[in-house]
Amino acid sequence: MISNDTIHPRLNGLVLSGGRSQRMGRAKEAIKWHGKQQRYHLADLLHAYCEKVYISCRPEQMPEMMADAAACSYELLPDNYSDIGPMGGILTAFDAHPERAWLVIACDLPLVDRAAIAYLVQQRDPSQIATAFTEPGSQFLEPLFAIWEPATYPLLQQMVAAHKLSPRQLLMQQQVTGIAAPDEKVLTNVNTPAEASRVKAIIANQIQVP
Repeated sequence: MISNDTIHPRLNGLVLSGGRSQRMGRAKEAIKWHGKQQRYHLADLLHAYCEKVYISCRPEQMPEMMADAAACSYELLPDNYSDIGPMGGILTAFDAHPERAWLVIACDLPLVDRAAIAYLVQQRDPSQIATAFTEPGSQFLEPLFAIWEPATYPLLQQMVAAHKLSPRQLLMQQQVTGIAAPDEKVLTNVNTPAEASRVKAIIANQIQVP
């Protein structure tokens, strides 16, 4: 008898916070867009939709995070792979729990909200290797706000073995359910101080609107 977990694998959450933030000039994962560090804010949002939630980080980030009292409430998942970007964080998650699907969110998406996460979960198609938002005005898939099914695990391993380190490239080569975001702003990516200033103004305007 095939179990429901095989047909519809249980969902874990993964916040990607291991980037080096070179263009930003400060740690993007630590920016307090919504009153607390972004890595913790996103983890809090994911808890409503995922059985377990992990914060992905580089091993050298661990001492600083363990010294942070706020981090004690969160499960950290240090990368098993060095210097391969977000691919390493996603692959490390599957190393830990290959039977689970993973709802992955990068910490440089400050406008992600509960509604967007709920919509992604509602639209999830476990028969495909992933469910991902399409970027506004294109057919490109956003790999860092997506649900990755267990079937992607061996594909990720093959990509890394071939030194192909683009999660987007993997999704574009496979059968993936692409969906339009309910609000395009949630896919706004922030990598520079100028982009951060624009998003800060958007968030301030949202707070002022009754």
